Amino acid sequence: MASTLSTALSLLSPYSAPSSASPLFAPSQTLKFSFQPLATAPSRRAAFLPPIIAAAVSPKIEELGSQIEKLTLEEARGLVDFLQERLGVSAAAFAPAAVAAPGAPTDAAAGAPPAVEEKTEFDVVIEDVPSNARIATIKVIRGLTNLALKEAKDLIEGLPKKFREAVTKEEAEEARKQLEEVGAKVSIV
Repeated sequence: MASTLSTALSLLSPYSAPSSASPLFAPSQTLKFSFQPLATAPSRRAAFLPPIIAAAVSPKIEELGSQIEKLTLEEARGLVDFLQERLGVSAAAFAPAAVAAPGAPTDAAAGAPPAVEEKTEFDVVIEDVPSNARIATIKVIRGLTNLALKEAKDLIEGLPKKFREAVTKEEAEEARKQLEEVGAKVSIV
């Protein structure tokens, strides 16, 4: 029976196994792909290029630049001060305003009037809610916000608390008006 089974398998199988091998043995087949790397494959490595000089530099400028490179920090600071006095310019005029160091003199310190910035964002703070106005205050809070009942109730406990933050003046005044109508003490910060 084993010989008929091996002949039957050898007829059905696309593999041609030697007769001495087991009838269930099949030689392994592997697929072979030809791999040819692209000759012009782009590289993702950083290419370090020498700096591009936009214009030809005169030898006089090169010599001056090499002398400035050799200066100490104290000498460089003295050079800057000398050039500012001599040429009547200020290095701060060329620096961006956002980069100015904290504590650096500003236009206000130079004698210019300070610019008055108008406040655009306000916070509404609930200072106090009388016990007889708690339910009405919770209803107003829920109407002005998307808070659930529990969150609104927790908000009016342990006062003072910020009720609304960074809102416009109109929104803050409207919230203040509605909360004061029901008896809450509110301030706008």
